[in-house]
Amino acid sequence: MSLYLETEGTVDLPFDAEETAALVAEAALEYIGCPYEAEVNLLLTHDEEIREMNREYRNIDRPTDVLSFPMPEYGTPGDFSGFEDRPDYFDPDSGELLLGDIVISLDRVKAQAEEYGHSVRREYAFLIAHSMLHLFGFDHMEEDERTVMEQKQRDIMEKIQIMR
Repeated sequence: MSLYLETEGTVDLPFDAEETAALVAEAALEYIGCPYEAEVNLLLTHDEEIREMNREYRNIDRPTDVLSFPMPEYGTPGDFSGFEDRPDYFDPDSGELLLGDIVISLDRVKAQAEEYGHSVRREYAFLIAHSMLHLFGFDHMEEDERTVMEQKQRDIMEKIQIMR
């Protein structure tokens, strides 16, 4: 797996952001059974920048904790069948599946960790697990989707042993 991490502004996390992101992303790929090597882009930013993106892409004028921009389209979430017939889903140089982009507000990570009473690393890892599921086509707009996605998030977090 290739993880491309970019940062905007100051990143002052009490752990290695890239190492933790790679741990979570690899665990999510394994958990979901992705049959391909994959590529994920991760942008760490702050409230004002993510607010602009949220306004531009979702018409919601406020900061959010995480945005996910999946590249492939799934008939069924987590089902990669038929992808081999879609060369545009793969990087022509590396052959990796282009899963998409994750954008995280570090301001929200810190605030939510405090609000929920767990570590900053746990909140950061959770948001990456959540976003990886979006990159696999999962959503939480309907109650049954939310239930499925929440269980998968718990399973991934248990797999990497980053608990509340």
